[in-house]
Amino acid sequence: MDISRPDIKKKKRRQQIVWAAVAVVVVAAIAFFVTRLKPAAPTVDRATVWTDTVKRGPMLVQVHGPGTLVPREDSILLIPAQTDATVVRIRVLPGTTVTPDTILMDLADPQLQQLLVSAEQALKGAKADYKATQATLQSALMDKKATAAQLNSDFAQDQLQAQTDKQLFDLGVTSGLVANASKNKADQLTEQRKISQEQLDVNARAIEVQLASSQAKVDQAQALYGLYKKQQDALQVRAGIAGVLSTLATPVAVGQHVTAGTSVAEVVQPAKLKAALNIAETQAHDIAIGQPAEVDTHNGVVKGHVTRIDPTVLNGTRVVDVSMDGDLPRGAVPQLSVDGTVDLARLSDVLNVGRPAFGNENSTISLFKLSPDSKTAVRVPVKVGRASVNSIQVLEGLQEGDTVILSDMSTKDAVDRIRLE
Repeated sequence: MDISRPDIKKKKRRQQIVWAAVAVVVVAAIAFFVTRLKPAAPTVDRATVWTDTVKRGPMLVQVHGPGTLVPREDSILLIPAQTDATVVRIRVLPGTTVTPDTILMDLADPQLQQLLVSAEQALKGAKADYKATQATLQSALMDKKATAAQLNSDFAQDQLQAQTDKQLFDLGVTSGLVANASKNKADQLTEQRKISQEQLDVNARAIEVQLASSQAKVDQAQALYGLYKKQQDALQVRAGIAGVLSTLATPVAVGQHVTAGTSVAEVVQPAKLKAALNIAETQAHDIAIGQPAEVDTHNGVVKGHVTRIDPTVLNGTRVVDVSMDGDLPRGAVPQLSVDGTVDLARLSDVLNVGRPAFGNENSTISLFKLSPDSKTAVRVPVKVGRASVNSIQVLEGLQEGDTVILSDMSTKDAVDRIRLE
């Protein structure tokens, strides 16, 4: 016969309640600790990140910018049209190597031809007038010279007669009246001879003046003819210098009418090119005239130096002109795209590392520093100083030998730790 034991049943129920309470507490504790755990570090493929090691030593501070090769100011020859004319023929296309005598194009100006003929006739007339004036004046001068020669002859004869009569008078052979008459006649011829010589001098000077006036007319006609002749010759447009025919901003075409002074051709000397680099305005403030530079033409690197810094800012950049110190490689032509670097300073014995994808100089940036086993990386703040094209100065936050990730890690901004696999 079974005996009812209510105390055992109560005890058993009490134990169940205790164990249930313990289970609830344990579950709650586990849930609490789980919520307190940090999320697992995300994984990054080691092969997809770019790293560099912090090192100590010299650091070359440079700025970089794209640009183009452009002609130096002393290497450009713009050829203007000398008169209003029409382009009738183009003989050479841009990019062609030319010599000073190469004919680039032919122009036509019918009015100029008429002016040239008229100027030529005027020149011939002025020369004929000069010769006629010269002949007339020379004839008049010869007449005066003949008169003067006759006076000189009479003067010599009368002088001799006066001396003879004086000697005869002294001997008592002739009278004093005769001697005085001879002397008076000789004195009169002396005065006439003097006046005749003065007339010759005045006449010679007058001839010079009249001939100079006629010569001025000849020179004027010659200058006008020379101007029209030069303009006529310029209708065959020549290169003028050895170089390469360049493309004008507004190219001329056959049949086009051009006015006097309009540029019809541009010749550039390829050996005298410079690089016009576009440098960010935030970096250009440290550039100075004379600083060394290098220009990469994609067919060779040429050393140079800064010669000009444009004071204006366009689209966030300033133009920096670099003159070449060496010969340009073959294929270097105007408007060729190039890349250039300018050396700003050389720092010695500084901590530096490769330049990260993001981060300006003289600021504090965050980088992922690799652990010694290179399996994890932790975000650390890094204070940086001067920046170059490929490196940046480290002021605080890293030590020599530390390895950091330089790649763009903006997708991991929410975490401070990553795993590398």
